[in-house]
Amino acid sequence: MIEFKNVSKVYDDNTVAVDNISLKINKGEFVVLIGTSGSGKTTTMRMINRMVESSSGDILIDGKNIKDENAVQLRRRIGYVIQQTGLMPHMTVYENIIMVPKLLKWDKEKMRKTAEDLLDRVDMPVDFLDRYPQELSGGQQQRIGVIRALAANQDIILMDEPFGALDPITRDALQELVKHLQVEMGRTVVFVTHDMDEAIKLADKIAIMSEGKVIQYDTPDNIIANPANDFVKSFLGEDRLQQRETMQTVDQVMIKNPVTVTADFSIADAIRVMRDKRVDTLFVTDNQKVLHGVFDFEDINRSRDKSALVRDIMNQVYYVKSGTLLRDAADRMLKRGFKHIPVLDDDGHLKGLVTRASLVDIVYDTIWGEYEEGENQPLEKTDPLEVEKGGV
Repeated sequence: MIEFKNVSKVYDDNTVAVDNISLKINKGEFVVLIGTSGSGKTTTMRMINRMVESSSGDILIDGKNIKDENAVQLRRRIGYVIQQTGLMPHMTVYENIIMVPKLLKWDKEKMRKTAEDLLDRVDMPVDFLDRYPQELSGGQQQRIGVIRALAANQDIILMDEPFGALDPITRDALQELVKHLQVEMGRTVVFVTHDMDEAIKLADKIAIMSEGKVIQYDTPDNIIANPANDFVKSFLGEDRLQQRETMQTVDQVMIKNPVTVTADFSIADAIRVMRDKRVDTLFVTDNQKVLHGVFDFEDINRSRDKSALVRDIMNQVYYVKSGTLLRDAADRMLKRGFKHIPVLDDDGHLKGLVTRASLVDIVYDTIWGEYEEGENQPLEKTDPLEVEKGGV
């Protein structure tokens, strides 16, 4: 846990950058600091790893005051990602990834395996390890910057507007990647942005800042439902506040209890489930219904080895949380070309599935509404793949 206790930062010219803030960031939370330019959000984040020293107050990590720790040692156990990636141009991708593990004197085999595993997590081929940053696209460089911050198993990751310079499609993909990795690996992330859409999409909690003060600190849903004052309302925007009152959430339209199997199912058994349930996609969960992956008929067909297990062919899966606005889920599905997207609760349990057919229903009703009795009735809306058992 990270705790700010009455922390301020006042520069030599008496400029107050951060003014007596107190807040708690729990282990494993994704917390976004947001505000206009000069609000103190970046200064607040940089005080966590002492790149900026606080003027007063205390910052505790797991109950220990960071002022009592060597600043260099502190930074080595906190990951840091910036907008410009911070990659060393004269080093290969591999050398960039293992910078901190090398300082921590990991053995070569462990460093190599860590780098290869992380590269695989972000869907980049292993031969990229021998390339130099300038040989990669902006999005690829930013992926390397992200996994470098994860390479040394730091529990805390600081991210300072890491996607601000990227095009919208690449930015959207990396947002989803970071959120997926954060949940999967249990990291605590403190993320600075000025983009409210980005904050709502990523955050477990949002701290809205202005003139060095935290104006409101709460979950995205609670902030939208109960903005603290007119400043927060203006920052959220009237359109978003109105949409919150009128638009549906994924919970209202999702298919409940999608068809699942566990990772130790054989491919042959998985095929039988697909056949019996009349679905072409299966979600992989553990016995407590925590989601671990997904695979479909094409993955099975590529495998050909029917004696293999589900864990050998399953893929990472992108998701939305329970309570997400349907508008936001639809935007993600359409941008990424998903035919469906799972809905998870805060503990990662699979709660349901939003499909494109769900979106068609909503769009249809929004445009044409309900028909009065006696009028020409629209065709019944059905999806042959959506069976009562929760198929997709």
